Formats: sequence, C-alpha cells, structure tokens
Amino acid sequence: MIFLDLAKRNLRLHFIRSFLAILGIIIGVLAIASMGILGHSISLLVANLISDVGDTVIVTPHVAAGQGFIGDPRVSVMARIPESDVEAIKKVVGSGRVIPVLRSAEEMTYGDDSGYVTLLGLPAGEIPGLLTVEKGLYLKENAPGCLVGYYLAREFGISPGSRVGIGNQTQRVSGILKERGYAADINPDYAIVVTDQWFFETFGDEKEYDQVIVKASDISQIDTLKKEIDQRLNRRDKVVDIYDSRDLLRQYDQIYSQIMVFLLGIGAISLLVAAVSILNVMIISVTERIREVGILRSIGASRKDILMMFLYEAMMLGIIGSTIGGILSVVGGYFISKVAIGVMTAGTTFGESASVFGPGTFVFIAGGVLFGVIVSTLSGLYPAWQASRMTPIEALRHE
Repeated sequence: MIFLDLAKRNLRLHFIRSFLAILGIIIGVLAIASMGILGHSISLLVANLISDVGDTVIVTPHVAAGQGFIGDPRVSVMARIPESDVEAIKKVVGSGRVIPVLRSAEEMTYGDDSGYVTLLGLPAGEIPGLLTVEKGLYLKENAPGCLVGYYLAREFGISPGSRVGIGNQTQRVSGILKERGYAADINPDYAIVVTDQWFFETFGDEKEYDQVIVKASDISQIDTLKKEIDQRLNRRDKVVDIYDSRDLLRQYDQIYSQIMVFLLGIGAISLLVAAVSILNVMIISVTERIREVGILRSIGASRKDILMMFLYEAMMLGIIGSTIGGILSVVGGYFISKVAIGVMTAGTTFGESASVFGPGTFVFIAGGVLFGVIVSTLSGLYPAWQASRMTPIEALRHE
C-alpha cells in the first residue's frame, strides 16, 4: 500500500500536470462513448421505423444497374410492373392481399402556395387496410377526392373539405391521414393519395404499376411467398426485385457496422492522443524521481515494487479521467443523439418520441471507460519498466 500512497502523493504534488493528463482522458472517453451512443441510437431509430411492416413483401421493377441500396433514388429508372405480372402475383399469394401502387411527382397548389409532392394511386378498397384516416373519410371507388399525408397537411394547413390542385385538376380533400413514419412499403406522410382509377383516368397511363405490396396472411410464409413470386416472374430474366423489411434491416446492419467503426475510430483517436499525453507525463515523472527510486531500491524495494508504483500512478489517472468521461458521455451522447434523430426525422413527432437509450447503450459507456483505463495503464508501462530496471547505485548517482 505504501507504493499506492506514493503514487497518490505524486499526483497531488504535480496537480496541474496531472489535471491536464486527466482532461485528455476525459475528452477521449467522452468522444468514444458519445459516438457509440449516437450510432446505437440511430440503429434503434431505424429498427423501430422498419419493424412495423413485418408481414409485408415488396415487389419493385428490377433496376438493371443493380447498384446502391434498396430504394436508393440514384439507381431509379423508368421501369414498371405490367398488370399481367400483378395478376400472376395474386395467383401466388392466394388468400393474402395484393396492392398495386402507382406513384408520380406532381405539382400541388393550395391557395397561394404550391410545390411538388408525391402522388400515390391505390385501389380504393385496399386503402383502409393499409392507411389510417385521422380526420375525415376514406376514398370511395367512383367518388372524387383525395387523402393528404399528415405532415403535408400540417405544413400547408390543409383540412378535410379543402380543395387542392393536382396537376391541371382540383380535388376535394376527403381526409387527413394519420402519421405513419418511414416504412418499407410506402411513405404517405408527405404525399397525396388518390384512387388508382382516378390516376389512370387523369394521366392516361397504361395499366402498369410502380410497386406491388403483398400482405401475407401468415407471416411464417413470407420466405415461401418471395421464392414463389421469384420463380413465377423471374423465370427467364430478372424482371422484378423482391424484398421485405428484414432485407432492409440486414442492409442497414451492414451500413451501421461501417458507421460504428468510423464513429468509434474518431473517439479512439482522441483517446490515443490523450495516451501520448500520459506517456509524456509518466516519462517526466520518472525522470524527476530517479533519486527517489534509488533510495527505495537501497532500502529493499524490488523492481516489481517500483514498476507497480508508477503503474498505479498511470492507472489512477486513467480511472479518474475515464470515470468522469463516462458520466459526461451519458449527457453528451443523449444530446448528440437527440439532435441527429431530429435531423433524420425532420422534427416529426415520431422523432420526438424516438428512444435514445437502449440496453446496449451502456455497453458503449462501460467499454469507453474500460478502454480509457487500459490505454492509460499501457501508456505508463514503458516509463514504469524503465524506472524498475535502474540499479540503486545508478539511481543515487543521478543528478
């Protein structure tokens, strides 16, 4: 215990130098733990956003370029799914629901405001099973009208009964949709929904669709459905791409792993810079205390005792700095994650209620603290070993 007391005494005697070394460790641990919390929070957000469509299979036209991730707009091409393929999908699905989707970007006008929005065309009978109307009424097959997404309605102040211009026509708003958030199938929060019949009559397109949503009657049959649709439509050439929310999550997991390595790397660099500071402090400490080492060796202290005395000093710097850094990272990680989630969700109520901390969050905090202590101790290992190798006579002769 005497060597532990000597280490404490030396830290107190050189308070400013010790404080600066501890500050470096605090910054390093704060950086690495906060970056880990940020990455984990984003992972929780995406998992929660995608997990609500576990019974859904998405069929989209095959993109010949075959690059990027699912839904990447950079690889989108003008490809459609003909009605004959939709009928083939219905035969495969059987008792499940098959919902063909039309999509385009159209100019919307409301009063003096205007802007381009996503226009979704859906079979009127399938809308209640896919979307929820918060205010107003659902669309009917042969009746005019449209549904407006939650955030689009909030941004423009649109309410049921209002009239909005879509292209060259005016439509009465039948209802306002409930907030749905990002999903693997469609994202109506900033869109206008019309019946597929009105869509075809207005734009005169052939009966070709941009996407087909398949709602399985039995979730356990998802893989079987995907395989059968693939065998039916992609028998000769690759015509469609087939995926579900699990595929999106798998792709995100790959991206998330790369992001985490990058974020943790940034934090680790900060901690390594702090380790260099501790190495410098310990070298100075050994140099200043060579005569002390000689006296201790001459009264019977072993090389191991001298080694442990300096290692205790480095370890104490690491423990103090890492503990404070870990505590601060809880606050820092929380605020950084909240800001990042707010940006990703564009300030939606979903983003406001998104969880920042999960069971895995404190693993990053504990890992950051442990990493800080280990790095600090290793930084003091060489100076401590150097001090322990001195002979008593050599140390006592040092000026």
